[in-house]
Amino acid sequence: MHSRKKGKHGSKRPAKKTAPSWIRYSAKELELIIAKLAKEGKTGSQIGILLRDAYGIPSVLALCGKSVSAILREKKLLQDVPEDLSALLKRYASVKKHIEANKHDETAKRGLLLTQSKIGRLVKYYKRCGRIPEAWKFNPESAEFFAAE
Repeated sequence: MHSRKKGKHGSKRPAKKTAPSWIRYSAKELELIIAKLAKEGKTGSQIGILLRDAYGIPSVLALCGKSVSAILREKKLLQDVPEDLSALLKRYASVKKHIEANKHDETAKRGLLLTQSKIGRLVKYYKRCGRIPEAWKFNPESAEFFAAE
């Protein structure tokens, strides 16, 4: 976002939107596996990567008709703070800790400002969607709680 790059690289999704014939799991079994992994403390993206690498499932959406987060929402296993927001809060806390040790690191200070603005934009979006309460406010001191996790 803050660089001049176009960001075209990255992994590509499967071309077909239908489930391949070689998958040996049904939609119900897959939902049970997702619930089990979520109860172990895995996040939605970690569950997707595990399903792809360990279970050989290229797309949960193609097999179940729902995304991993939709399945977690149905089973009431979705985290209170969205995963991308908690990752930004962890990054904010780690950069803040780095700046306390290295007070003259101007690049890190700019990174802290950029991260803080990303958090603000994401919070505004999640409040609008109703994913987090309207009264929720970003507090730099509470971000250190996320660094401990």
